[in-house]
Amino acid sequence: MNRIWRSIVGKLWLTILLLVSFVLFVFTVLMLEFLEDYHQQQADSSLRQTASTIASIVDNYDLEQLTDEIINEMITEDTNAFIVSQKKEVVSAFQTGLNSIEIQNNILKNKNFNDIFESTEPILERMILPSQVEEGKMETYIVLSYPLKSDDKLHGAIFIYQNPSALHKTSQETTKIVFLSAFIAFVLTTFFAFFLSSRITWPLRKMREHAFELAKGKFDETLPTTQNDEIGQLAVAFNQMGRQLKHHLEVINQEKEQLASVLTSMTDSVITFNRDRTILLSNPPADKLLQKWFIDKKFENDRPIPQEVFEMLEHVLSFEDKLEEDIEIDGSYYRITISPLKNSEQSIRGAIAVIRDMTERIRLEKLRSDFIANVSHELRTPIAMLQGYSEALLDDVVSDEEERYEITRIIYDESKRMSRLVNDLLDLARMENGHTTLYKDEVHVVDVVERITQKFTQVAKEKKVELQFKTSLSENVQISLDEDRIEQVLTNLIDNAIRHTSTQGSVTVTIEQELSYAKIQVKDTGEGIPQEDLPYVFERFYKADKARTRSKGGTGLGLAIAKNIVEAHKGNIRVDSELGQGTTFTFYLPL
Repeated sequence: MNRIWRSIVGKLWLTILLLVSFVLFVFTVLMLEFLEDYHQQQADSSLRQTASTIASIVDNYDLEQLTDEIINEMITEDTNAFIVSQKKEVVSAFQTGLNSIEIQNNILKNKNFNDIFESTEPILERMILPSQVEEGKMETYIVLSYPLKSDDKLHGAIFIYQNPSALHKTSQETTKIVFLSAFIAFVLTTFFAFFLSSRITWPLRKMREHAFELAKGKFDETLPTTQNDEIGQLAVAFNQMGRQLKHHLEVINQEKEQLASVLTSMTDSVITFNRDRTILLSNPPADKLLQKWFIDKKFENDRPIPQEVFEMLEHVLSFEDKLEEDIEIDGSYYRITISPLKNSEQSIRGAIAVIRDMTERIRLEKLRSDFIANVSHELRTPIAMLQGYSEALLDDVVSDEEERYEITRIIYDESKRMSRLVNDLLDLARMENGHTTLYKDEVHVVDVVERITQKFTQVAKEKKVELQFKTSLSENVQISLDEDRIEQVLTNLIDNAIRHTSTQGSVTVTIEQELSYAKIQVKDTGEGIPQEDLPYVFERFYKADKARTRSKGGTGLGLAIAKNIVEAHKGNIRVDSELGQGTTFTFYLPL
């Protein structure tokens, strides 16, 4: 019930109902007053007409008996009359009911009727007289005195009064009709007011439901626009608003998706900070970077970013200025740009940080510079020797044929060394660019490894190094591989092992199965590799001999080439070493 009165239907219905009820109340009161006056006027007029007729009969006829009968016939049931002579004596009475004599006396005692015996005009008064139907009750009567034989100076009069019950009865009947009409009008008004309010508010309720649907994001529903009034125009405006909202939201979603796509596809880390230094938004690279910082966390606070970045953020939010710096955090290098974010009022609402990981770029720059330095260093020695010995030959400073032969042999060896360096560089470049072509065949891997190992038997004997071959793998096991490339890998590993193993040392080549791979190891008891150099063993131009003595040094590209060949066979290679104890190279080939 409360819900009805709180709704616009109930309020509109109640307003119309109260307004109509007020109008009906005023109309009923005025109508009752009007009808009461009208009935009284009709009663007065009836009494005057009756009195005038009776006076005419009395004046024109002297037959007393006949006159009384005629008067008695003329007087209605609710009307009473009596005739008084000029001496104020009652001559004839036509009365019914109780208290007739008392009523006559009260009327004759009224001073207002004293002039009727000398006047020619009737006198009308309202008097309170005893009731004709109930003892001890006083009622209001309409009393009319009308002169008889008014031509005489002193004459009689007829007094006519009407029982108030007749007037009351008529008024009551009229009042019932008026109240019944008012009730019917109230009921009809209530029905039509409710119908009208419902008719008006039905579109409004639909608009309210439509507004809630719009708030939920359902923009496809539309309102009917059958009406041409203000409500119909409002429905049209609602439909247009829904279409505009749908269009704007689609545009916003498209822009949001485009922005998300841009942020997701960016290789740089993007982090948006709130005014209170909390993170609002981050793209996938930023999430990975934050996870890395969290795992490697070394600062004693709850902030998700390092102290260096936080200080930059503080500066930007405090001074509203863009800041760009290159900083180093835990061995990684970053270029960080932080810019302030402003709202429509141009006040700071946060900041956006773009973080570019420069570690790989700096590493590549270092590799490039190291590569140029290494190539220059490797070429400078043979070129210097070629130039020096060539000048000796040109200047004819060689004294005998044996010395000339020795110089010629040195020039030939150094040119071969330069050729080998260039070829290794070209091979490595092709492998790193994915242009390596493997000519695979199904071969018995044990036979291949044993054959390659036996090639170095004589070299090992000359160096007084024990060379051994061991296997726990069946000789029938075959692997799909490029035999020439694998021979290149093993040649490089065994040659390095023998060259870096001192006299009375040993080099052991083993092959065995580990899970679904053939595990091949080259283990020596040589001088070993420092722990800090192990991560760089497979890089170009790495040499364990820091002095770069030409007696042991190759081109420095062999291990890099070996790593690329093994990975091209879907395998992997690793190194374990302990300084002064020896080195073990292990590589795996899928069976």
